[in-house]
Amino acid sequence: MADRAFYKGLFILAVPIALQNIITYAVGLTDNVMVGSLGELAISGVYLCNQIQIILQMLVSGIGTALIVLAAQYWGKKDKESVKSIIGIALKIAVVCSFLFFILVYFFTNQLLSLFTNDTEVIKEAVSYARIICFTYFLFCISNVLNASLRCVGTVKVGLYLSLVSFFLNVTLNWVFIFGNLGAPAMGIKGAAVATLIARIVEFCCFIIYIRFKDKKLSIGLADILNTNFVLVKDFFRYGFPIILGDILWGINLAVQGGIVGRLGADSIAAVSIANTIFSVVSVGVYGIACASGVIVGNAVGEGDISKIKEYSHKLQAVFLAGGVITGIVLFVIKDYVLLLYNVSGETIETARALMTVLAVTVVGTAYQMSTLTGIVRAGGATHFVLINDIIFVWLIVIPLSMFMAFVIGAPTWVVFLCLKCDQILKCAVAVVKVNRYDWIKKLTKEFST
Repeated sequence: MADRAFYKGLFILAVPIALQNIITYAVGLTDNVMVGSLGELAISGVYLCNQIQIILQMLVSGIGTALIVLAAQYWGKKDKESVKSIIGIALKIAVVCSFLFFILVYFFTNQLLSLFTNDTEVIKEAVSYARIICFTYFLFCISNVLNASLRCVGTVKVGLYLSLVSFFLNVTLNWVFIFGNLGAPAMGIKGAAVATLIARIVEFCCFIIYIRFKDKKLSIGLADILNTNFVLVKDFFRYGFPIILGDILWGINLAVQGGIVGRLGADSIAAVSIANTIFSVVSVGVYGIACASGVIVGNAVGEGDISKIKEYSHKLQAVFLAGGVITGIVLFVIKDYVLLLYNVSGETIETARALMTVLAVTVVGTAYQMSTLTGIVRAGGATHFVLINDIIFVWLIVIPLSMFMAFVIGAPTWVVFLCLKCDQILKCAVAVVKVNRYDWIKKLTKEFST
């Protein structure tokens, strides 16, 4: 019965998160397919802009994860006021970051895009998209932090429902503005950016309304956001900075990978864009379980029940591994059918097929090591370990090896892509040793007088 209750609790959290991610990535897939109908230049232009978006996304993900790691432990010990203070800290940081990114992208568009490719035609296509999409950054950052705030207290369905609204709105507006339906002008790649902007505005407004008027668990208001507990600010940066820095470096890593791929030609850029988008949709269950595990482990550490934490870690590792195998099989089986949706050259399709085969194998490692290190070890309080581990594998192995294969050896795109993903398998050895030592269990909360 205890096992049944544990798995029920895990999937009650994980399924809405996974479904929300499916919807989020389905928007990207739909954009990918619709823009892909305009040709390789259009899809490559969006891909380049997304490299900047990835850095921002990873930064906001780091802020949200830092919030969850710290706030989940306070929620586990039923300290609601500290949870609200941590949310306020995260929101202030997100606002500052969103405006910095907006300034960089809006005023230095060409300079930033030229970091990822030297193809002037692709850059020209990307600029028109970037100048519009940068207006979504503030809305995106605040919405994601508010969503993380709800997740840390177990409210996960709201994010799912709002993602559904955003999905249908975005897809409909894509159809209207990209192709010029319902009397609108055919804006092409600009239309995709306008559709995303409108969808972000609606999503942001819905989050604000729910948090302010509907939420009963937190009941957070403007005064809670503006009020600052400097002890928690110190703790947020002490324990959260390694998480935020780790996610920023991961975003930079993905951007550098985009730069490597960007110099392999428009066909390779389009193929990687297609493969990564499809992979994102298929692998949502893996990331949903990892996120849910972080909340469960954080709550358990906050309660201080060591035996429960150890029991959870054993069960979660089995779930992670099974999820990775199932995801890999699904990706391998569907790859040929999904690629029929794309109106691109035969060479691009063949390259994308090879890349998806690589992902079908490496996702098993991703499911285990990523979920173990971020869903258990980092959520348990060992926030510095994951940062150091990523730095070693990414910057000392993956990036140098990939650049060597791409620019010295001149290896095929799929070989370079395999080098970019090899850390997903290599990190498993570290993850299995670290998680079963239990030296990652660290209580991060403090006592505050009422």
